[in-house]
Amino acid sequence: MAPRPLTAGLGLKPQHYGEALHCTAPGLWWEVHPENYLADGGPRLAWLEAIRARHPVALHGVSLSLAADAPPDAAHLARLATLARRVEPAIISEHLAWSTWRGQYLPDLLPFPRTQAALHRIADNIARTQDVLQRPIAIENPTHYLHIDGHDWAETAFLAELVRRTGCRLLLDVNNVHVSANNLGFCAQAYVDAFPLHAVAEIHLAGHHADPVHGNALLIDSHDAPVAPAVWALYERVIARTGPVPTLIERDDHLPAFCELMAERDQAHRALAMAQPEEAPCS
Repeated sequence: MAPRPLTAGLGLKPQHYGEALHCTAPGLWWEVHPENYLADGGPRLAWLEAIRARHPVALHGVSLSLAADAPPDAAHLARLATLARRVEPAIISEHLAWSTWRGQYLPDLLPFPRTQAALHRIADNIARTQDVLQRPIAIENPTHYLHIDGHDWAETAFLAELVRRTGCRLLLDVNNVHVSANNLGFCAQAYVDAFPLHAVAEIHLAGHHADPVHGNALLIDSHDAPVAPAVWALYERVIARTGPVPTLIERDDHLPAFCELMAERDQAHRALAMAQPEEAPCS
């Protein structure tokens, strides 16, 4: 049987396991953080396997620390590979960030200067990861809160070069683009226009909120609110060029009722149904 095409999905939360298991919406898929399932057994893994028996699943990692000054932890990577063999995810993704320092895990996805040395190091870490997993992974564009000096590459060019060197795919988080553009003062539309859209395997949509002190001058990528109208508009700009791409609604806090999440998911599903890629210009 051919795999079912993915349209719009949701992050799988324990509060919604029962409703998620029995939902029959066309094109629906579920994404999880694999770090919550790296066990040999137990109820959480059993729930994930039950979901996987009915729906496609994607793994969205938060701890490979690909931009760190060391290779990914070999034991963690081996456990991730075991989970991937177990659930056969449609997509495996990670962040363009670092979160470990000398064996210590830090509670955030941290930025770095996009230097030649960083490009070489991250490309090597992606290649190591893909060798263990025996598949390409998708790399997510980060959220930015402050300017960092020392960049040799524009972010979109840096991501394109990672694709060229490693054969990886990309995860375009549209909310990250909107939040970063607001915080750093660049044009979100120009960023997505320059993005290597040919390599995008997945799109993320999420909510954000204004910082309690700085207000709208500093937006926080909080995943605790509905997707904002400006993010929906930016998303429609993207899929007008790419055509349908598997799209996830991320919601990690202030979780609403399952039906409210599905309403947002259905909005993305309808947008994908209407999206047609732009025709290539005649030569």
